[in-house]
Amino acid sequence: MPGGVDDPAAPSGGNTYDRRVCRDLPQAGWQVHEHTVEGDWPQPGAAARAELAGILADAADGTPVLVDGLVACAAPDVIVPEAERLRLAVLVHLPLGDETGLAPEAAKVLDARERRALRAVSAVVATSEWAARRLVDHHGLDPRRVHVAAPGTDPGPLASGTPEGGDGAPRLLCVASVTPRKGQDRLVEALATVADLPWSCAFVGGLGHDPGYVARLRELIGAHGLYGRIRLAGPRSGAELEASYAAADLLVLASRAETYGMAVTEALARGIPVLATAVGGVPEAVGHAPDGKVPGLLVPPDDQPALAAALRRWIADPAERRRTKTAAHGRRTALGGWDTTSRSLAKALEQLRQETREAA
Repeated sequence: MPGGVDDPAAPSGGNTYDRRVCRDLPQAGWQVHEHTVEGDWPQPGAAARAELAGILADAADGTPVLVDGLVACAAPDVIVPEAERLRLAVLVHLPLGDETGLAPEAAKVLDARERRALRAVSAVVATSEWAARRLVDHHGLDPRRVHVAAPGTDPGPLASGTPEGGDGAPRLLCVASVTPRKGQDRLVEALATVADLPWSCAFVGGLGHDPGYVARLRELIGAHGLYGRIRLAGPRSGAELEASYAAADLLVLASRAETYGMAVTEALARGIPVLATAVGGVPEAVGHAPDGKVPGLLVPPDDQPALAAALRRWIADPAERRRTKTAAHGRRTALGGWDTTSRSLAKALEQLRQETREAA
């Protein structure tokens, strides 16, 4: 089963998902042949499209092929001609036109390419129930061809955080690539309104996707006098990322668009409560503890006053911090693992394999 993975070297939720399912699908009965397609996706050049075409051309008729949506939806000229011969499935992490900061015409072009590709393939896999509904409604897809395989979570040790009752300032953590879609600018503005309270915040995530946005963010931090309290830590993985979670008291995510939000469940797996925008699939990721309590706070996207009020409420009220922490500990025990993700994906791929048998 060939699969398109956008950039295995970059620490992002989508790449983590791709690598995990490539690793875990054999345990669900699938032999995986992974292919990385070079190129500036979702704006590939001729060489990138030719490389993708060559990979697909080498697959035997009727082969189930899973392709990352960043690749497949950007190249309908390659995908559509192969859709009759192969059993193509596209894994959509984020609809191409939903990326924040795109010019309207560019978003329209990407959206049209995505619609053409998704309407042609045998199956579409979304990473949340919300995303599946969005794709069905927006692109007019047959809901029977759209499947959900939500990201899993590895069990993690409980975060130590700041000792309760001590005089240390709560440590906030934002794990997200520093891009307009992740809304760090709104978070800085909200944090500026609670500068009278004790806190520190680490922004962990790649800084190379949008240098202009990073520069503006640094200027915003400086303008509010928050250097020393907000730190742009850059991308972290492995032990460094684990250390960031271990020290955190609250995960904050101010995204403007999000199909799921893997950082949310990674935090909850360590008993860290979450303050996030209620956008896309984020409420699904936050979920509820077994007793029905929400392990954090949800606010409307791009609503700086609401975000600021929630921050003040959480930082200033010890009872609120205890409530959300207790709920996060409860939610921790109910999170699905990556084995659940692989089984959901394998079920969708098995449907394609069965269709191949029936057509033979």
